[in-house]
Amino acid sequence: MAAMPYAHVEPPAEPEVSSVWLRVFLEVGRQGSFTVAARALGWTQSAVSRQISSLEAAFGGAPLFDRLPRGVRLTEAGRLLVPYAEAVAEALHGAGRELAALRELAGGRLRFGAFATADAALVPQALAAFRARHPGVRVAREEGLTPRLLERLAAGHLDLAVVSTTGRPPLESYELHHLLDESLYVAVPADHPLAGGGPVRLGRFADADWISGGARPEGTLLDAALRQGFRPRVAHVVAEWTAKQGYVAAGLGVTLVPALAAASVRSDVALVPVLDEGAPARAVYAATVRGRSPVPAAGAFVGALREAAGRLPS
Repeated sequence: MAAMPYAHVEPPAEPEVSSVWLRVFLEVGRQGSFTVAARALGWTQSAVSRQISSLEAAFGGAPLFDRLPRGVRLTEAGRLLVPYAEAVAEALHGAGRELAALRELAGGRLRFGAFATADAALVPQALAAFRARHPGVRVAREEGLTPRLLERLAAGHLDLAVVSTTGRPPLESYELHHLLDESLYVAVPADHPLAGGGPVRLGRFADADWISGGARPEGTLLDAALRQGFRPRVAHVVAEWTAKQGYVAAGLGVTLVPALAAASVRSDVALVPVLDEGAPARAVYAATVRGRSPVPAAGAFVGALREAAGRLPS
């Protein structure tokens, strides 16, 4: 005997239902009357009746209420629908609460990153002020070099990044909120002949051994040396800031220190100010992605960063 062919049965289409219909349905069910429900909703009785008729039609036409001489009563179909309508209403109410909290900075989240020396004073002061004003916002932070932070920002893993630029063109893919301009210092051993003196041109250190976070000066603070017409000789590649100071104190070379980190220099290291010639050596920005709607907390955090930048010593 030949097998019967398989009959494909399409799943029932999901009904297109208005949340307003469900709201009216629940009110009628609570009041047991179209007239009383209409009064509670501020509608006319005929408008309430039309909403219920539309809801019944969307679910195949089965009546949801028995129309009685005095009021209405839920049918079996109506009783079955009640918990689903309540779940939808509660979900929409919850969404409304969370969206309001997001707008008012009473909730939501902020994911940001910052380069290491910004974490010395600028970011902690801004973060303390932000948390005091908006304790309901969940904050996550990470530390990294500017190129990595911008990659994380572009990929959507961060909402905002505190970054620095060293004389390069503006980053066109990002909205840059200027925070401050930094001067530079050359960190030298405490007994160096230039220690304790006034500002000097960076070229005075053209023949020095340099300690840097990378073997190439491009894209680092040592861009400033390239702009002064010499290529610094990187003798030691040291990533950690405290370790760089140890190398300097031991007389193994000199390194550049931005103003944001100047207050944390150890006592056996001296700072020689670099003479600013033309543009500031480094600019610090809060960056967001151009064309992407920022989270509401980002704008408030930029404000806190600007306030903290204004309080930092010149």
